[in-house]
Amino acid sequence: MLAALVNVPANLGYPLLFALVAGESAGALIPGETALIVAAALASQGKLSLTVVIAVAAGAAIIGDNIGYLIGRRGLRWLVNRPGRLAAGRRRLLERGEEFFARWGAAAVFFGRWLPGLRVVTSWLAGADRMPWPRFLLWNALGGIAWASTIGALAYVLGRSASGSLGAIGFFAVGLAVIVFLITRLRRRFRDRE
Repeated sequence: MLAALVNVPANLGYPLLFALVAGESAGALIPGETALIVAAALASQGKLSLTVVIAVAAGAAIIGDNIGYLIGRRGLRWLVNRPGRLAAGRRRLLERGEEFFARWGAAAVFFGRWLPGLRVVTSWLAGADRMPWPRFLLWNALGGIAWASTIGALAYVLGRSASGSLGAIGFFAVGLAVIVFLITRLRRRFRDRE
């Protein structure tokens, strides 16, 4: 999918960037941040505009997170409270999320943009934990703009010096995040069995 971003004209690259970032922000496991990195690297080569890339990514992050917030607000508790053999584990996870948001809600929404695992679920948890929407919107917008600006600018600068390897670095980072997530999940599962 990202290969398509590299080989499309700007009028298709921006919508693809929007779709990937918004989808990831809403909770889909797709490479939104990697799409931002690739788009900013393309901007460093003159194929896209950095200003438009950052604006599209920030807008997509904000909209996607608000969709995730609605999903969490309307459906996450129902999903977690369903009966089944994993019900106790799902409830424990939601309780941990509630404790976390009670203490770090605004900071989690803002800084969660930079953490791959947290970026995908922060908006769901904020909605499920009934974080007031105006507060969520403020910290989400600030986080989305700051995230798109810092990641986009950094990728742009790196793209000017290492344009050939930047896409590989993004894929490596996503792969590493998946491996860390799986190891953490397996360790937690073994610890829960003890």
